[in-house]
Amino acid sequence: MKKKPFLNFWQIWNLTFGFLGIQFGFALQNANSSRILQTYGADVEHLSLFWLAAPLTGMIIQPIIGHYSDKTWCRLGRRRPFFLVGAILTTIALVLMPNADLFLSPGTANAILSPVLIGAGMLMIMDASINVTMEPFRALVGDMLPDEQHTKGFSIQTFLIGVGAVVGSLLPSIMNNFFGLSNTAAPGEVPDNVKVAFYVGAAILFSSVMWTIVKTKEYSPEELAAFSEKTTTAEVKKKNGFLEIMHDIRHMPKVMVQLGMCQFFSWFALFSMWVYTTPALAQHVYGVTDPASAQYAVAADKVGELFSVYNFVAMLFALMLIPIAKGIGRKATHAVCLLLGGGGLITMYLFTNSDLMFASMIGIGIAWASILAMPYAILSDSLPPAKMGTYMGIFNFFITIPQIVNGVIHGWIVNHVYNGQPIYALLTGGCFLILAAVSVILIKEKAKATSIS
Repeated sequence: MKKKPFLNFWQIWNLTFGFLGIQFGFALQNANSSRILQTYGADVEHLSLFWLAAPLTGMIIQPIIGHYSDKTWCRLGRRRPFFLVGAILTTIALVLMPNADLFLSPGTANAILSPVLIGAGMLMIMDASINVTMEPFRALVGDMLPDEQHTKGFSIQTFLIGVGAVVGSLLPSIMNNFFGLSNTAAPGEVPDNVKVAFYVGAAILFSSVMWTIVKTKEYSPEELAAFSEKTTTAEVKKKNGFLEIMHDIRHMPKVMVQLGMCQFFSWFALFSMWVYTTPALAQHVYGVTDPASAQYAVAADKVGELFSVYNFVAMLFALMLIPIAKGIGRKATHAVCLLLGGGGLITMYLFTNSDLMFASMIGIGIAWASILAMPYAILSDSLPPAKMGTYMGIFNFFITIPQIVNGVIHGWIVNHVYNGQPIYALLTGGCFLILAAVSVILIKEKAKATSIS
């Protein structure tokens, strides 16, 4: 059996560079979707229900995209056709999301298709498009790198995610502070600084994905088969479609199941943070709940700045994961990072000064870096090359299901148990990250995964 050649830093950089742009879109969505939906008329209790669009589309799309990207081979390659289609769709969705009100004629605010429903639809389209682009990027790292370089590949990918997320989160504030675009608007309208930020993010996303498409040459199915002791090209073509995906779900590797509990707690916490930080900060620190008020706009821009800090920390820490994991192991590294993230979310409840919350973002950023790298590095060593895309898509279930559960129950809890105070959702998220750290002990890594390059 042949071994995959080791790639140098810049080769790994090129094959992961598209994630820089994907994260621009993801960061803009995370930091601004609640603000946009509230602008269109959504209340805090229903925010999590609208956010269900993201995990629902991801749960459906990622296994399908993973399966068919495993089966695809054309002049453009195996994963790259999906990068291209996803990038085009995501670029369009980013332009449309802050302009949902334009799809309605004047006087239709109370119609069945209200602006908030149009906005939720745009959120679903945007997330579906991001998933089409993102899922094959995860699989590409597994395709192109030997097992010994998986931690390095996913860590560099996480670094680029951090760069994109930092700038993406800051874009509305940059448009306001440096280009003079207003951060307030008439009721029912999205401010100009947010709109232009989405346009800039769309352009960067498309450009960075195209960089990976142009600069990366994928291995052919025959080459991948030669690298694998388990899979032949005949096996790749043995089954097809829905039945094969169901078969793969039933026979998923044990390590994937073991990672499931950790992923559940982690992504339940992250979903709480993304959905509720803006209304939580506005109420807890600034004492406002009206999304059209000037103080709410200040709070929303502050959230973008806070999110940029945790992403900046994740960007820097991502490359530190490589020596740390080599020294103490992936499990211990992930557990410690999750504990620090839990502490970060809990301190957001304790602080009543938004500037102090920048300290909270340090722990959250460390946890975010690990969540984006360690589970995938642990998992990818156990996946057959011919099924890399399919299993990366199935693994997304352990990301989307906790978000769906959160979306269904947490809005009611915030309204009826937390008395309409979303800051308690962040406190709950902190506790869940601590539970995620405890659950890491259930994971049994593949023996050779301790070799990290």
